[in-house]
Amino acid sequence: MEIGQHISQRYNQELEDIRSQVLKMGGLVEGQAEGAVKALLERDGDLAKTISKQDYKVNKMEVDIDEECARVIARRQPTASDLRLVIAVVKVITDLERVGDEAAKIASYSIKLAEKKTVTQMYAELEHLSQLVLNMLHDALDAFARLDVEQSLTVISLEKKINTEFNNLSRLLITHMMEDPRHIKNVLRITWCARSLERIGDHSRNICEYVVYLVKGKDIRHTKIDEVLPEYFPDDDEI
Repeated sequence: MEIGQHISQRYNQELEDIRSQVLKMGGLVEGQAEGAVKALLERDGDLAKTISKQDYKVNKMEVDIDEECARVIARRQPTASDLRLVIAVVKVITDLERVGDEAAKIASYSIKLAEKKTVTQMYAELEHLSQLVLNMLHDALDAFARLDVEQSLTVISLEKKINTEFNNLSRLLITHMMEDPRHIKNVLRITWCARSLERIGDHSRNICEYVVYLVKGKDIRHTKIDEVLPEYFPDDDEI
């Protein structure tokens, strides 16, 4: 799908600029998430401190893009696909800002964990969950950049896998706390990091739902993915 062309080249440029700014914000947020995970897994306290202080950049971009969308609505009174684009952008940047918040939380917990040399056996499972979530975020941003409905549905379908991984890790962490109460505080920090990762997966899913809304004009929030797939891909057993 391409952004519709208008008689006013200025209007075309305004819409394209908004989308470009969202992609720029997405790149910044993805970098923050990757940095936070790296700081966590490698116990890099300095990197964690750097990431935790960068959240203001994402916040500023959200405000700037939100204001530009408001100006477009006031000046152009967009309709149809143009209005869907503006609505989708406003929703996407909200989720991106929240991904940035979760990355900052992970970085904050990582500062404390970097000072400890315990619970190393938990990191293998945490690394696996981290990679799944980072891949999901990357693919969600790529789907938005290309307005790819098929890839969006593929990303949405990964939510079950992320939830399963998170639940398995949570059970493992609870068991570890019961077996060795001395490490409860640090195991809780790891649990909170895992929860932040799971929420990043949720926000990635949301972004893909907005892509479907933008391209197809259908709101699939609160709809099971198994009910959505046959509508768009009736001949495919799976995406």
